[in-house]
Amino acid sequence: MNLADLNKVALAMVAPGKGLLAADESGGTIKKRFDAIGVESTEATRRDYREMLFRSSAAMTETISGVILYDETIWQNAADGTPLVKLIEAAGAIPGIKVDEGTQALPNCPGETITVGLDRLAERLAKYYERGARFAKWRAVIDINQSAHIPSMTAIHVNAHALARYAALCQQAQIVPIVEPEVLMDGDHDIDRCVEVTTRVLNKTFQELRIQRVALEGMILKPNMAIAGKKCAKQASVTEVAEKTIRMLKACVPAAVPGIAFLSGGQSDEDATAHLDAMNRIGGLPWPLTFSYGRALQAAPQKAWSGKAENIAAGQRAFTHRARMNSLASTGTWSAALETDKAA
Repeated sequence: MNLADLNKVALAMVAPGKGLLAADESGGTIKKRFDAIGVESTEATRRDYREMLFRSSAAMTETISGVILYDETIWQNAADGTPLVKLIEAAGAIPGIKVDEGTQALPNCPGETITVGLDRLAERLAKYYERGARFAKWRAVIDINQSAHIPSMTAIHVNAHALARYAALCQQAQIVPIVEPEVLMDGDHDIDRCVEVTTRVLNKTFQELRIQRVALEGMILKPNMAIAGKKCAKQASVTEVAEKTIRMLKACVPAAVPGIAFLSGGQSDEDATAHLDAMNRIGGLPWPLTFSYGRALQAAPQKAWSGKAENIAAGQRAFTHRARMNSLASTGTWSAALETDKAA
């Protein structure tokens, strides 16, 4: 492992004014997205859609530091035969790859899951590195269900352990691991319950990372924000989300981590942007805070594109706008007034 090189890549992933495009939707997830816009999900349409994003030159060169790809996508070529990874590299961004293989039911823990995909991961990482991937992503999923006493310590422990094993394998393969322990916002819990659970998850994750000798300087953390569940009657204000998220991260995340790139987790486009901006306005943090958004970057361009070649330019404009808004948020210079200029 060359830690200096890993650290260099990690720092580039969280460079000022830039963040990550999470274009790693599984087959099932991208089908749901395409169903919503009336587009059949085929290998060709998925390729065309992602090629549209990667050829959005203004967004890619100015605001996107790296792109998380799905296994299908990293092997695909653009319509003209150019590998999609080369389009990403040509824009000055770094190709990355989602390596987990989804979740399975966790034995003896009803309603909870474990992320799988460690078997033969070392072999897959070597192939991904050869293809051009310089970072990877593994997502652990922790739900909150107060009536069912979820999450259990079992679920937190086994998912943290798997995240750390994945991270160690990545660094061995000279690939920067994105460590993503996501506490879902689907329940009826309030923001303080989210903080309580996320704190437990982050503390256990970093304990496991240390046990498995993962070099913190060569990784990126991708956490959820401190936010109330969607079904909670009382939603927290932007200021409360920002203040409680920062307090939580300061208590749990070592300063050695090169940066934090938040997941959007089902927030609306503007909420995800506003929360990130508010945190960066507070400032005084040991690590940069930026974005690693999927739906919050892509919902608008998907709708504008709607699978039609004549809408490619409109889709690229929508993507560029959202990417620029989040770029500004990553430096604490966004304002809601800028959202009115959709063709920015």
